[in-house]
Amino acid sequence: MSKELVSALDQLEKEKGVKKEVVIDALEAALSSAYKRNFDQAQNVEVNFDEKTGSIHVYAVKKVVDKVEDQRLEVSLEEALTINKGYELGDEIKFEVTPKNFGRIAAQTAKQVITQRVREAERETVYDKYSKYQDELVTAEVERQDSRFVYMNLGQVEAVMAKNDQMPNETYRPQDKLKVYVTNVENSSKGPQIFVSRTAPGMLKRLFEQEVPEIYDGTVEIVSIAREAGDRAKVAVRSNSTDIDPVGTSVGPRGTRVQTIVNELGGENMDIVQWDENPADYIANALNPADVVDVIFKDGDDRSCTVVVPDDQLSLAIGKRGQNARLAARLTGYKIDIKSESEMNGNDEDDSDENDSDDSISNEEENEE
Repeated sequence: MSKELVSALDQLEKEKGVKKEVVIDALEAALSSAYKRNFDQAQNVEVNFDEKTGSIHVYAVKKVVDKVEDQRLEVSLEEALTINKGYELGDEIKFEVTPKNFGRIAAQTAKQVITQRVREAERETVYDKYSKYQDELVTAEVERQDSRFVYMNLGQVEAVMAKNDQMPNETYRPQDKLKVYVTNVENSSKGPQIFVSRTAPGMLKRLFEQEVPEIYDGTVEIVSIAREAGDRAKVAVRSNSTDIDPVGTSVGPRGTRVQTIVNELGGENMDIVQWDENPADYIANALNPADVVDVIFKDGDDRSCTVVVPDDQLSLAIGKRGQNARLAARLTGYKIDIKSESEMNGNDEDDSDENDSDDSISNEEENEE
């Protein structure tokens, strides 16, 4: 068994990358526990594995004391001196206690330790590989689906896509291959757990980096993304070069670049808007395709504003079920209240006639009395 074990450790290190020293340390600890368990011994023991010959020796470790109270743990100074004149109180002496039939136990223990270490090494290798893909796009193949997850094959490991990470306009069938965004990689006790998404804003950013070289190299920068996956998204961009139009560059010639992304996401509409350091201009851009007449910021609240739009643009600015306004607010980080020009003018008139109204209410009350 000894030669076979040494050969197995050498092969394990060569094929799996598991260091021989790591396995030997684990093996010695496991054999120590196995000895205590199988031979009902409570003394301190050490197991020594000779990595050259493969031989295994068990030693009882005893402390040199003046008066022995527990023979399993202690040895008298008098006895110690008969072994070696150099021993002193407090020294530890190892006595070999290797059982004759310990080879069978050792072989069984070694098999368990090696199997466990191989499994741990494989998990660690997978984790190291896929942890580098966090916040990146990968191609995955759909395996199966249940009420909670879509299970996807990434090659060496299975990834899961939760309900809120699945596109509402997509149906996932076994063997479908599609791009997914790695949101998290966890090294759990069950092995690496990889979570992917099709709805994360980060996925949209990576798709633009793939399709638009200027975004990939940093010439054009994505400042913010607001997305209702499968339906509509707004992307704010700015240029770090005065010679490049960030919106036109992102859209591409005749819209080819953005259309590729729309197709990848099953028809999700894209609004590419220009970021501006002036909050009013940025908010106006974010409400595209609606025209904006004015942006009024509320006193004492620098994150809220009222946006004035032409009467015929009100429904366009708000959007279907409020989507356009909602996405613009998320994109800019401002609370946006949208009003038409006539509504704003009406409010001004109401404010100027406020006293007259009070008077009329007062007169009516006097007549009733």
